[in-house]
This record gives sequence, structure tokens and C-alpha cells, in this order.
Amino acid sequence: MRILAIGPLWRGSNAGGLFRALSRQGCIIEIIDEFYYVSLRSRDKLTKIAERLLRNRQVKEFNNTISASIQLFKPDILFVYKGAFVLPETILFAKEKSINVALFYPDVSMEAHGGNIPKSIPLYEQVFTTKTFGINDLKNNFNQNNATFIPHGFDPEIHRKINITDKDHSIFDCDASFIGTWSPKKELLLTELKKSLPDINLKIWGGRWGAISNPILQSSIQKTEVLGDLYTIAIQCSKINLGILSEKVTGASSGDLITSRTFHIPGSSGFMLHERNEESVLYFDENKEAAFFEGAVELISKVQYYLEHENERLQIGEGGYLRALKDHSLDSRALVIIGKFQRLIK
Repeated sequence: MRILAIGPLWRGSNAGGLFRALSRQGCIIEIIDEFYYVSLRSRDKLTKIAERLLRNRQVKEFNNTISASIQLFKPDILFVYKGAFVLPETILFAKEKSINVALFYPDVSMEAHGGNIPKSIPLYEQVFTTKTFGINDLKNNFNQNNATFIPHGFDPEIHRKINITDKDHSIFDCDASFIGTWSPKKELLLTELKKSLPDINLKIWGGRWGAISNPILQSSIQKTEVLGDLYTIAIQCSKINLGILSEKVTGASSGDLITSRTFHIPGSSGFMLHERNEESVLYFDENKEAAFFEGAVELISKVQYYLEHENERLQIGEGGYLRALKDHSLDSRALVIIGKFQRLIK
């Protein structure tokens, strides 16, 4: 099976991990990395302005490259990961060339990343969503009836046991950590945790944490992201890794029930304390492979408990790691995707 895959390849990206998993399963893969064409990561204000002025030209070049690769590579499947900069006319071009088109959409809302995704969703012959509620959202909002739920997984090339050095410990060791983008709900829960346990060594990595309104978290915010191997090292150096989920946003019928960190943390052999809901408890056995909480009061009590019970914490972390290896790698997700692709081609 020949797959033209569209998505970012930076080390630790979920897209890159999935593409490599498809390759390990025997697919012939050609990858076009959108970040090679569309610049998004600058922090300097003037550079950001220049990027916005160039954005249309960058997007045009990116889509021209996809079209050229379709003609040269002649894939069976055009497989787009998220696809914020893939134009609807590029999807139509692939279909005109008798190429099957599929989308992998990993986020809560299909309306959160510009106009190309909502316009393109009805054109795909198969959509994979990492949200169970995403199937109804796709049907009700976009008339997309060919949607399949598939959860995230961990990337065995990134999320693995790493030999931690003294230097790593000096930078990353902490009682509890949260790794992820800021949101009001996350700030509120972490603020309550810090208020109740003021001496806790809490570290927060991720984007947009400069938006916090309560100064109590200032000392915990690391003012950077951790990606790739540093992400895995941060997980292993955290006694407790918090799985706090994003709330409901415009364009989605629910907030997150699971996320990529649901599988990254156990895959990295970290102890996970995750928000409890009807879905999150399906993947890891509570108190054997992960711990769960619901609301600030239980979060605080569970953090305090597991900081005081190291052996139990380590046993649960190891149990989660073994369960992740057995059931939740991206290789297992790739097999499901390949099965869908085979039926699509037939």
C-alpha cells in the first residue's frame, strides 16, 4: 500500500509517530511536512507579522507540492493529519486522480484551526477521530458519515524507558507535573492543588501559560515546552504526572475524555493521575495501572496520598507501562487504520 502522508515530522509529533508506525507495518510512505513550507513557530513579533504576510504564498507552495507528489508517487491513499493548510481543491485534485482520501483529526473541535478543515471534511472518504463524540460532531456539523473513532497511542521511538542522568534529575525532578497547553480549567485545578499543598514541587510545561491570572502558579511555570526525548525525561522525573483534560470549546459537543498524554505517560513508564470519566477508565485499570480523580478535592487528596506511598505509586506506574506496551502503541493503531484503508481501496 502506497500512502502519501501529510503532517508535521518534528521529533515527538503525533503525526510523525503514526506515519512511522504505518511504515513499520509495511506501507510505502512518502511524507510532506507542512512545517517545511508553512512557518508557525516564531516568537518574535516582527517575524510573526512577516510570516502572516507570506502565509498565502506558503500555503499555495505547500499544496502545489502535494499535487506534484500525487502525480509522481501515485499513492493509493492521500492521508492528511489534521490538515489546517490543505486546501479543498487539493483534496478534489486527488479524487480526480482516483486517489482515496482520508483524514486523521486529533483535536476536540474541527473549527479550531481555520477554515480549510471545515471546508474539506465533507470531501474525505474516511475520517479518523480521536474523540468518541467526534463521530456525531462530524455527522451533525459536516454531513460526514464515514467516521471512525481511534484513540491516540504512544510512540515507542519516543515514549520509552530512558536512562536518566544526574543532569536530567537536576532539571526535571518534581513531585507533580502537568505538560500541556494552558486553559482556564487546567489553571483552576492546578491553582487549587498549589493552594492546598503550598510546599509541593509542581512543574508546568507547555504553551500559553503566560495567560494565568493567579500568581500562585508563577513559580511552577517553566516558561517553555518539552518535546521529544525531553518530554519523556520530564515524565520519568515526575513522581506524579497529571492527566488534566481540555474543556468543551466552540464546535465540539464535549470536552476531552482522553488525550494523547493518556497513553504517552504510561508508555514512558510514568505514574499517571488522570481525570476520571466514563471513557478514561476503559484503557487502564484504576489503582493497578493508573490512578484517577474527579474534581479538585480528589485531585489534592490523591496527590498527597501517592506522594506518601512510593511503593504503590511505582507499582501502578509499572502496571501502566506494561498495559501500554500490550495494547496502546501507535503500531496497534496503525493496524486498524490499514484495515480501513484496505477496505477503502477495494
